[in-house]
Amino acid sequence: MKINKYQTYLNKESKLNTLIKESEHEYGESFLRSPTLITNMLNTCYKLADRAEEYLYMIAFDTQFQVLGVFEVSHGVVNSTMASPRELFVRALLCGAANIVLAHNHPSGVLTPSEDDINLTNRVRDCGNLLSIKLVDHLILGNDNHVSLKEMRYL
Repeated sequence: MKINKYQTYLNKESKLNTLIKESEHEYGESFLRSPTLITNMLNTCYKLADRAEEYLYMIAFDTQFQVLGVFEVSHGVVNSTMASPRELFVRALLCGAANIVLAHNHPSGVLTPSEDDINLTNRVRDCGNLLSIKLVDHLILGNDNHVSLKEMRYL
């Protein structure tokens, strides 16, 4: 399966958001239906657990859970990154996503979700419900391991 990473740019003429393919990775799995498979893909293709600062990624899926695209939504500092549901859903809507998964790294290796992690998860879930785009999970990665906020019952 090809995993495409996209960025959003403003079209100079129309001033509208446009998706531009930034990179493409060949990845062996056909579907990413579990937190472990998603974690493996993010670490294999983007080295997310090895990053020295926090990065927030969104994986967009169609209704059959085939990957439509991967988006680096924000890049922060050693212990935080900023994101709003607007930036996430602009990307999800542009690619036609029916489902999304959020994933970010904790460079410290401590995988306990922060209050900000939980608040973002709740806001994205609620906004997604209004748009009929389901937040399937929010993963925290570190040291080649992960936690799932869905499995922890925060979602």
